[in-house]
Amino acid sequence: MQFIDEVNVYVKAGKGGKGCVSFRREKYVPKGGPDGGDGGRGGHIIFKTERDINTLLDIKYQQQYRAKNGQGGMGKKMHGKNGEDLFIKIPVGTVVKDAESNEILEDLAKEKQEFIAVRGGRGGLGNTHFKSPTKQAPRFAQPGEAGEEITLMLELKLLADVGLIGLPNAGKSTLISVLSSAKPKIADYPFTTLIPVLGVVKYVEFKSFVVADIPGLIEGAHKGTGLGFQFLRHVERTSILLHLVDISETSEGDPADNFKKINKELELYSPDLVKKPQVIAGTKLDIKGKGERLDRIVHYCKDKGYDFFPICAVTGEGIKKLLRYLGRKVEKLKDRD
Repeated sequence: MQFIDEVNVYVKAGKGGKGCVSFRREKYVPKGGPDGGDGGRGGHIIFKTERDINTLLDIKYQQQYRAKNGQGGMGKKMHGKNGEDLFIKIPVGTVVKDAESNEILEDLAKEKQEFIAVRGGRGGLGNTHFKSPTKQAPRFAQPGEAGEEITLMLELKLLADVGLIGLPNAGKSTLISVLSSAKPKIADYPFTTLIPVLGVVKYVEFKSFVVADIPGLIEGAHKGTGLGFQFLRHVERTSILLHLVDISETSEGDPADNFKKINKELELYSPDLVKKPQVIAGTKLDIKGKGERLDRIVHYCKDKGYDFFPICAVTGEGIKKLLRYLGRKVEKLKDRD
């Protein structure tokens, strides 16, 4: 499925039904008074989050929505039927913004959460409301009011317990494919992952957490370099950041420096990101060589107070220990919330 995480959509609520001009016409009541009913209100347009939807793809291909108009009033003081509300299903984690001002209108971060994007117009009053001692037979009624309309921007921020971050080719795709049933593209070149990938990780019986593989960040990502700017928003929702650092003898750059580069990009994008709990995993342990790069990152983590786990997703070395740690960490954060 194509991953779409940002789209503009035009929504227009239904118009209210017009009020009715009517008079009683019954046998033995030759001069009946006004009995025109009110019009029904127009339909609202309501966004509703669904857990089984993880992209804005459907809205990408239908960017205009209009709700039903309200029915006009009828004689015998009969009220017109309200216009049917239109529900638009969106993924959990969608932020609704005014496309023109960029103002956040609602952050839909919970399942089955609803937000009335535009309200239907009020139905017009029938002529029965305008009877008075001086106006016994009013021959007018109110028209229905127009419904609200607006162009909105929907921005999806994935909800995950653990976010995998790191430079391209750090081993994020391989790790999430081993931990879960997610099947991202894996190849020996940068930017094999072009979209965020979610996976459910079971770490003990009946317990699991959600991991998001965020496409490779590089220096300058906060300015739009590489793929980072497009997907940094997805890091905002994660509870824990698992930073993967390549410690193999074939990788480039000092592992501690590579870690600091990515953290700097997070901070430049949003200072709140670097305040999240961070864990560092040294990947590709099977080709560490003499272990000089591993020793440097271990020393750095001890000095800075980061929890560190050397792992190899291919052989499985260190994976169980990392899983138990992440599972307990996620549970503590959820209990605290």
